[in-house]
Amino acid sequence: MSMAEVQKRIDNLLSCRNLLKASVDNSTALALALDKTGPRLAELDKKLALLEVAVRPGGSKNCSFAAVRDHISLALGPAVAVLKILDSIRELEKLLLSDSGPDSDIFSYILAIRQFEEAMKFLTGNCNLAIQWLQGVIQFLEGNSVADYRYISNVKRSVAILEELLATGEQAHRNGKLLCRAFDKLEIAFKQSLTESSAPVCLTNSSPSTAELPWPILRKLQAIVEKLNGSNRIKNCISIFVEVRSLNARKSMRVLDLDYLQKVIKEHDDVWDMESCIHEWSKHMEFIVKYVLENEHRLCKEVFGSLASGIWTGCFEKIAVESGILSFLRFGMSIAESKKCPTKLLHLLNIFSVLEDLRMDFNKLFGGESCNEIKNMTRDLVTKVVNGASEIFWELPLQVELERRSSPPSDGGIPRLVSFVTDYCNRLLDDNTRRTLTQVLRIYQGWKHEKYDDGLVTDQIYSIVREIAVNLDVWSKAYEQRALSYIFMMNNHCHFNSLKGTKLGVLMGDSWLNANGNYKEYYSALYLRETWGKILSRLCQDIPVSSTISDSPKKRLMAFNAAFDDMYKKQLNWVIIDESLRHKMHKLVVQTLVPAYTSCLQKYSLAVEYSDVFYTVQSVENMLSTVFKPKQVKYTSSSTIGSHFTGKQRNAVIDQFRFTLTAM
Repeated sequence: MSMAEVQKRIDNLLSCRNLLKASVDNSTALALALDKTGPRLAELDKKLALLEVAVRPGGSKNCSFAAVRDHISLALGPAVAVLKILDSIRELEKLLLSDSGPDSDIFSYILAIRQFEEAMKFLTGNCNLAIQWLQGVIQFLEGNSVADYRYISNVKRSVAILEELLATGEQAHRNGKLLCRAFDKLEIAFKQSLTESSAPVCLTNSSPSTAELPWPILRKLQAIVEKLNGSNRIKNCISIFVEVRSLNARKSMRVLDLDYLQKVIKEHDDVWDMESCIHEWSKHMEFIVKYVLENEHRLCKEVFGSLASGIWTGCFEKIAVESGILSFLRFGMSIAESKKCPTKLLHLLNIFSVLEDLRMDFNKLFGGESCNEIKNMTRDLVTKVVNGASEIFWELPLQVELERRSSPPSDGGIPRLVSFVTDYCNRLLDDNTRRTLTQVLRIYQGWKHEKYDDGLVTDQIYSIVREIAVNLDVWSKAYEQRALSYIFMMNNHCHFNSLKGTKLGVLMGDSWLNANGNYKEYYSALYLRETWGKILSRLCQDIPVSSTISDSPKKRLMAFNAAFDDMYKKQLNWVIIDESLRHKMHKLVVQTLVPAYTSCLQKYSLAVEYSDVFYTVQSVENMLSTVFKPKQVKYTSSSTIGSHFTGKQRNAVIDQFRFTLTAM
């Protein structure tokens, strides 16, 4: 390189002096240290000019100049680049600290941050190069007699100024005060955009609808996340996201009445009230899982999916916990851990059915490495539900047998246990319930490494019905009055016969139903013979001509009236539950008794005074029409289990089972 070219390079450096000074004077991002750098660079510029004078004279030192000019040429390029980049940093600084910040254009703002970071790196790199080559000049000058001490000192001072500029830039980059403010603005923009675009899941015509984030908003959130993650600022971003979306999830749940989740299950609570709670629980579980959490799961993946998988799944776990999903699982656990009773089996099957319907959703939402608390509680709940339901089901025939020691109804009606158990079996045999029960028993048998028998449910129902039949035989013998035992058996066989068309009736078959119908007729005939037939037989006997006064028509009618009155009073408290059977029995009794009584009165009308007759024919008919009527409808069968019981009556039956179940 010729001296002219060296001179040209030096002139270029001199021309950049004003630009460097203006940039340093205007810069606020590099703090006070950068303000002091300007004069020093100006001094460096003067020293370089003096260096030019020092190296210019003398043809005798041309060889030394040739060596020096190479070092100077290499140092000038980075020095000029440092001067130019300072202007760019100043402009980017203004943009990042402007009041509008990222509000106007988030993507331009993120680009400015990236450019600022690159400019700082570029500044550092070129300062290093300039320093390295100037140090080479110093080493060369010190090893040769090219320049005196003053010129070497000036070059050293220039190096010191560049080193101070480099240290100031690196410190500013490390402290990141300007970048921190820029990142703070990004976090504020992230929270504002997310909050303004978040809307709770709403119920429109009883159908939930989710509000997805618009694509421009989603893209904005993704850009902020990617930038903050690259700058190790993602933690605050996740906290903001969890806070905003958790609040949104809780708002979605506020439209539901969730007071039942706080209900403490007590031993003597009306267990049927829990059925309505479980019904609400099943609907709400579907709502929170399929709509609320599904929406949050998708959004977490969309916003944080570009990062490591553990980040977005951990984010979703926090939102899921905050949404209240654990409260729903705890409610199911409280049912599973409550006292044993037959209705608990139905509750547990309902809970299992809900969990089974949501199994794929649970696997999708909570099947990853996160959500361990939710997974563990769900697993424990399923275990308790399966074990509890299976244990109660296996014990049902034994519990019916243990009720054998109780007393039958004093009015000859249907025992509450009989109505309860038949309705209960109908519920178990319902298509959906039976399918769920079968699945539960398969799982239970599998856990015990036992083979499941397809006829298991059917055989167990047969066993329950057999135990009920034995109970009826035992209870019928407990009555002191034979006629009342006939009423009792007639009522219960009529009840079984009325099961035709129900699930239990179909299972037991027509032969069983017809047999119960025949037994109903059989006990009806026995009842008539044992009661009205006996008092009628004496009334209908012919009175011999040589009869005594004690066997006179008058005495016979008076005895009949007394026997009728006694029989009527006894049967006034007896009941026939089935209305059609009651009407039929009224008709049979009237047909059996009234014609004979009327004939007798007509036959002996001349021998008997009207005052000697207790009851007229009409009064007898009226009295007979009042017997067998229940004081209240206590036993009528219903398709909905237990619906015909009052709360105390239901719990009385259930408490009997509960006592024997818990005593085992």
